[in-house]
Amino acid sequence: MIGADVSADERVVERLAEAGIALPTFEQLADPGKIPRRIHSELESVDPDAAHPLNLFRVHWYNGPDRRSTVDVPEHVVLPTELTGVDARIVVALGDRFPMIGAHKVLAAYACLAPRVVTRGFDPTSQRAVWPSTGNYCRGGVAISRIMGCRGVAVLPEGMSRERFEWLERWVSEPSDIVRTAGVESNVKEIYDECNRLARDPANVILNQFSEYPNHLVHLLVTGSALERVFDSFRDSEPSLRLRAFVAASGSAGTLGAGDHLKDRFGAQIVVAEALECPTLLRNGFGEHNIQGIGDKHVPLIHNVMNTDVVADVSDRDTDRLNVLFNTAEGRAFLRARGVHERVIEALDAFGLSSICNVLAAIKTAKLLRLGADDVVVTVATDGAAMYRTEVDKVLARDFPGGFGQTEAAETFGRSLEGQGTGDMLQLTEEDRRRVFNLGYFTWVEQQGVSVEDFVAREDQAFWRSLRDLLPEWDEAIRAFNARSGMAA
Repeated sequence: MIGADVSADERVVERLAEAGIALPTFEQLADPGKIPRRIHSELESVDPDAAHPLNLFRVHWYNGPDRRSTVDVPEHVVLPTELTGVDARIVVALGDRFPMIGAHKVLAAYACLAPRVVTRGFDPTSQRAVWPSTGNYCRGGVAISRIMGCRGVAVLPEGMSRERFEWLERWVSEPSDIVRTAGVESNVKEIYDECNRLARDPANVILNQFSEYPNHLVHLLVTGSALERVFDSFRDSEPSLRLRAFVAASGSAGTLGAGDHLKDRFGAQIVVAEALECPTLLRNGFGEHNIQGIGDKHVPLIHNVMNTDVVADVSDRDTDRLNVLFNTAEGRAFLRARGVHERVIEALDAFGLSSICNVLAAIKTAKLLRLGADDVVVTVATDGAAMYRTEVDKVLARDFPGGFGQTEAAETFGRSLEGQGTGDMLQLTEEDRRRVFNLGYFTWVEQQGVSVEDFVAREDQAFWRSLRDLLPEWDEAIRAFNARSGMAA
């Protein structure tokens, strides 16, 4: 048992040792082949949905379709022309292979908490981890917190999908650990306001994905290298292929960090997607939307705006209706008749609302850049359709009160897929980037207390490159912590 007279640091080491928790390094999550074979063997008997310490070693892109085995190339699907209407190959990495939450946001949650634990910035024996989110990040945070044996508090808008709240209700320590804020997907400031209130209690540690640089860094290293591996698997047999663009919704901007890696390696353009109903980056606009998981009405602190190339706005009417098309028997029957392969149709179960948004933005990008058959656009399916089953019912009642048959499926396909054009997009000039960058001032300096000096430093790419030096430092701290807890072996 942990004694009352030991230091806080010793308590943390003893807590993780008693729970049998070894922490994976970022290097291991980027390359699971570096995880010890013994751990791989033990994982075979571990339920990927359990709050089991070994599931920390599954927080990577290389889980197989059963979410138990590992694969050499991250799970992905290549969307055919019959579905996208473009010649370019749109490749989608599947985030629902991640453990516990079936979404890649658990990777960001681990990345934000682990460095604090090993550098004495968080004490799971006495503090609560607060996870502000519009969806999956707070679920990932609650899962990681539960493994660590501490309380995780989810802060999210009350208008999110019922499935998210049902999952949280099963995982939190107490019902009060689910904090519902006013509004829907685009009401991020209300989340910040609640976190500022919670932060008055020193027992609460706010792990704000929108401003935590580990979120950016883990995607740069882990997601970026995973997408590179996917692309290399194609180029091995087709050397003429070119990786032309990486697409990700704005959200916390963490996943966009993978674009920095892919731009460095391949010169790929970085495309940020957002909701047309809330065109913050495109037009300094505002509004509400239902593309759950992508946030809005602000520019995240960890968005490397000055390295971003294109803004693509997508309507939530399209993502809502395609959620129906992809997840009803009538919709899938229409796609079969269109000649879409059954393997691709089955993969649509891995596409949640923000995933569909990413796909539509990728289609728009292929059209804007006039990409051809040798060009590749990569994106990610953040989570799967399982989080949005009840959203299908809502859209059926709202948009298809007379029923959803083949006629409605054809109309949805024509409007929401074939109808995607290059409108509501912007290829960013230097002046455009500076406009978007400056927009972040009002959130981070005026509202959240970031110094002007720290805010402005982010204009320089040298700042972002210097952050990368933290990754090996954190890995060394993780290895040292595992050694102290006796879990290194």
